[in-house]
Amino acid sequence: MKLGIVGLPNVGKSTLFNAMTGGGAQAANYPFCTIDPNVGVVPVPDARLQKLAEMYDPEKITPAVIEFVDIAGLVKGASQGEGLGNKFLSHIREVDAIVHVVRCFEDADIVHVDKGIDPVRDADIINMELILSDMEILERRLDRAKKRLKGDKTAQVEIDLIEKITAKLEEGKSPRGLEFSEAEEALLVEMPLLSMKSQIFAANVSEEHIKLGEGLAEANPHFAALSRYARESGNGIIPICAKIEAELAELPPEDRELFLEDLGISHAGLDRLVTASYELLGLISYLTAGKPEVRAWTITRGTLAPQAAGKIHSDFERGFIRAEVVSYEDLISLGSMAAVREKGLLRSEGKEYVMQDGDVVLFRFNV
Repeated sequence: MKLGIVGLPNVGKSTLFNAMTGGGAQAANYPFCTIDPNVGVVPVPDARLQKLAEMYDPEKITPAVIEFVDIAGLVKGASQGEGLGNKFLSHIREVDAIVHVVRCFEDADIVHVDKGIDPVRDADIINMELILSDMEILERRLDRAKKRLKGDKTAQVEIDLIEKITAKLEEGKSPRGLEFSEAEEALLVEMPLLSMKSQIFAANVSEEHIKLGEGLAEANPHFAALSRYARESGNGIIPICAKIEAELAELPPEDRELFLEDLGISHAGLDRLVTASYELLGLISYLTAGKPEVRAWTITRGTLAPQAAGKIHSDFERGFIRAEVVSYEDLISLGSMAAVREKGLLRSEGKEYVMQDGDVVLFRFNV
């Protein structure tokens, strides 16, 4: 899974990226200090792996990973090249979903590119640039499709699709809520539209406000306004404090939980962001466990057992025979695979089995 971190300049993007990845992105108090995208790979926090490791004592533990791409600050006019915008927009087309960092804190020492804090205005600026960039691409595709129409009647499907999406974009709205036929879905794969990508708003709030939990919206009108905007546009939102995340990243792992406890925060921002990203993209993890390795594998919710096996190796999918499955909860509760078998809780599943989050699996195959 690849997530692109976007936002206006000086909203805390690079600070957040560095905190999450330990990367070396420039984080300075002026626009466009990040020119090329910085990339970092982050392990997905999963407490189940440690529990399984205690049971199996494996040679290694391999978590699922997320790739974060820190994309330079966009500004109004980016779709027309303002602030090197076209180059930055092309980087976003390569990601699976967007983490949209929006400033929801007051600080006179940190310059705001548009003077004054207004998270809804800021979010609108970015989203409108994504829409304008898509409209320009669709206009070119429409011209090409119309030229093909005389000799290729299937071009009409593409023309109808482009016109349907463009009508939504002209309203200033994402086309994600539209219904698409199978033929249209196939065409959409060839059009990595920015406005079609799912978004999570990372509301960057102050240290004082992040501690408030459920009381945050009442204390911080900026966060409350952005929450309404996210809800109305069908996007997710999580509060995050980039400053705290940066401090947390500098601590050894054993001290981080104590640091959060002292602040009265239950989970680190990265954990909440990963959870929200999984939900947004409809992802789950299944687990494999043994002496060589305990590992988490990311799949889309609804994946069948053979395709899940193919994540490990294409031969597993090609020669799939069956999946031997136990739920993580049952395995931990009973304490061993032998006890699971004795209780009759180890299931033999075939090609039509839909994988569940937390399945501990052994795939049988023959090539």
